[in-house]
Amino acid sequence: MRELKPILIDEIPISIKDCLNNIFSISFPRQGYTSDVGLIKSEQGSFALKRTKGKLFCSMLKTEVSILNCLIKETELPVPKVKGFLEKDDEMESWALIEFVEGDTLRTALFNETCKVKRQEIIFNFGKILSQIHSTPCPNELIKEQPWIDQILYKAENNLKNYKVDGTKELLKKIKTNKPKVYKHTLIHGDFTIDNVMVSNGVITGVIDWSSGAYGDPRSDISLAIRPKPNAFENEIDKQIFFEGYGDKIIDNNEYEYFANGLYEFF
Repeated sequence: MRELKPILIDEIPISIKDCLNNIFSISFPRQGYTSDVGLIKSEQGSFALKRTKGKLFCSMLKTEVSILNCLIKETELPVPKVKGFLEKDDEMESWALIEFVEGDTLRTALFNETCKVKRQEIIFNFGKILSQIHSTPCPNELIKEQPWIDQILYKAENNLKNYKVDGTKELLKKIKTNKPKVYKHTLIHGDFTIDNVMVSNGVITGVIDWSSGAYGDPRSDISLAIRPKPNAFENEIDKQIFFEGYGDKIIDNNEYEYFANGLYEFF
């Protein structure tokens, strides 16, 4: 992956600045793997400004913008609105100005919460918001003719050939020949981790980073959600509370391994 850099105010395109009027401040959170991110406070409010470079990452940002616009229009899900988007084809560079979602990431919220009851409430709500996503009718724009698992395996193979990933040829062959049993598809986030859900005072304030949103297998979201992280899902109690919030346990250990330690190794 390329080195990510802070965004300088002088680098921001005029059309994006016009959406903001006066910029009061810009700060830089922990950077993602695909885009440079700046948090902007301006006369028009607070926003996350994303910059991507290169064909792959620019395509991902364009997809995210399209999905967010679709979800805002057709659902009641807590997703941020897109304020502005710009593609600079000559420089293979894209910019997106997205509404800032108040709160901390769920990772940060769990790390800082010392009260056992409040911590469990956060995990419960994490499962509950995923259930809300999966029970929301999927917009027609996101429904493709090709089965989701075939789409995602094609991307996995492409990533293995062209980018640095943790997966191997042997693992790819294994997951291509041992697909899990077909499960009823739903709207999915596609990267539902503790870094992409925002929390304030124990309440979910928004779900961000929708570039992998699709009509797909909901077990993939669950697998990523409950992957063990420091101070999160390192024990069965966290998982139990998560599934109580979700309302059902629709995945077994083999399916979890397929998605979390198989398919996800290529992304």
